[in-house]
Amino acid sequence: MDPGNKRARFDKPDNWNASLNGKSIMPYNMAAVRGPIPNGPMHQRPLIALLDGRDCSVEMPILKDVATVAFCDAQSTQEIHEKVLNEAVGALMWHTITLNKEDLEKFKSLRVIVRIGSGHDNIDAKAAGELGIAVCNVPGYGVEEVADSTMCLILNLYRRTYWLANMVREGKKINGPEQLREAAQGSARIRGDTLGIVGLGRVGTAVALRAKIFGFNVIFYDPYLTDGIEKALGITRVYTLQDLLFQSDCVTLHCNLNEHNHHLINDYTIKQMRPVKVNSQNPGEFGNGASKGAFLINTARGGLVDELALAAALKEGRIRAAALDVHESEPFSMANSVLKDCPNLICTPHSAFYSDQSVSELREMAAGEIRRAIIGRIPESLRNCVNKEYFQSSNIRYPFPATVYPDSVNGPAYAFNPAAAAAVAMGVHSTTLDTHPAVVQHTHNTPHSTPHSTPHSTLPDSGNHMAKAESSEAHLWLPSL
Repeated sequence: MDPGNKRARFDKPDNWNASLNGKSIMPYNMAAVRGPIPNGPMHQRPLIALLDGRDCSVEMPILKDVATVAFCDAQSTQEIHEKVLNEAVGALMWHTITLNKEDLEKFKSLRVIVRIGSGHDNIDAKAAGELGIAVCNVPGYGVEEVADSTMCLILNLYRRTYWLANMVREGKKINGPEQLREAAQGSARIRGDTLGIVGLGRVGTAVALRAKIFGFNVIFYDPYLTDGIEKALGITRVYTLQDLLFQSDCVTLHCNLNEHNHHLINDYTIKQMRPVKVNSQNPGEFGNGASKGAFLINTARGGLVDELALAAALKEGRIRAAALDVHESEPFSMANSVLKDCPNLICTPHSAFYSDQSVSELREMAAGEIRRAIIGRIPESLRNCVNKEYFQSSNIRYPFPATVYPDSVNGPAYAFNPAAAAAVAMGVHSTTLDTHPAVVQHTHNTPHSTPHSTPHSTLPDSGNHMAKAESSEAHLWLPSL
């Protein structure tokens, strides 16, 4: 398929040879429109579109009985098919496409967007809410993978495994203690060092538990947690970002990106980190109580780190080493980055969350949220809606009109009750591997079920507080300096 010619693909029956604006619609799965309902009209399922991907194999078993699924494989809304813009009521998206207010207004029928991941900074959630579009994320996936990847990067910085392995690959022979000392210069013992965690959400907590086993003294900064969590975990709490940066031998970021914490790590805050100070008696050597500088790890959001400031700090030796899995510009290209000539730097391609198991769970959970939107009420039926506060009463509506569904091929039909279906659907776990059962008719009123959601903070806007969004990780910001 020509990558420059982006076409939406839909599931459809074998004998359906439709085209849009002269462009044929290529099938993803041959099961498009419901057959004739006995004694009733033809019914077309709602259209759900995967905006920036091609593989719908995980989503189809969960949605095929309630929706038509298309994929767009687009990088921008300019590449999305007109049919999707006009008719899609739900959208699934990864992190490679951005939807601002202008983009959202192009969708004429959209009711729900599910971000396949935890971060949703590539969607204007406020504008979406004002347009009556729910924005959801999947905060519970990949916690173990990101925490394990974070520890992997920390261990590489401390033990310099990455650089030593590259030396061997490049054919360098290391013989004798002097050559080993030169090659492994900067390797450090972990036990007794202080690890500072910015944001003690799901991933931050998982990192803290792992780091303690390796011998770290763990401290954290998170202004949104109630007192006492540090006692439950056996770690230490600090109440300002400055204190954390000053005390930490290694700083790891685990907070979401928002308008207040963009470039949380910048030239000013880097200067507050533990400085590099060599032994005055033996310049060029560490030891005898000399400060060795701090490590920096970011597996959270690329925009948290000012890469230009980080590059300068690495080149000047003000930061000992850094490891980044996320970057300001993605997909990341080292050749075109300000970081390209930096020493003591490890970069990975936004892969910390990935494992075969985590991605399967992620996609199943995202499809499950779309399913709840289709058969329930928006936003009440949604498990992880992040923009409820922007909805106006006039915008909250059933996503689809009452529809007649067949009880069986030869049986009676009945009016679909979205609220009752939502109550039933809440009992179906979104990560089940079994095909989701069709909604059954109830002859009695089923009470509407509203999933639990964390209320937004009402703390005043100050140096340590801002309205906290529903997320697996804390939103943090640095006061104006």
